[in-house]
Amino acid sequence: MIRLNNDTPSSVLQDVREGNLVTDTFSKTGLVEKIEITDDGLYRVYHFHLVTGRTITVKK
Repeated sequence: MIRLNNDTPSSVLQDVREGNLVTDTFSKTGLVEKIEITDDGLYRVYHFHLVTGRTITVKK
């Protein structure tokens, strides 16, 4: 299981693939269904959409 939060290194965030089991250490745990990565100029924002319908968002 991969823990995703703002302290997670960028290299780990880049290695997450669809089907990986992830958690945000609070209430969101599940398999990754879709990954969206955007760059707003200041941060790279990772949106990990889970099969449970929840989304884990990490700004790096």
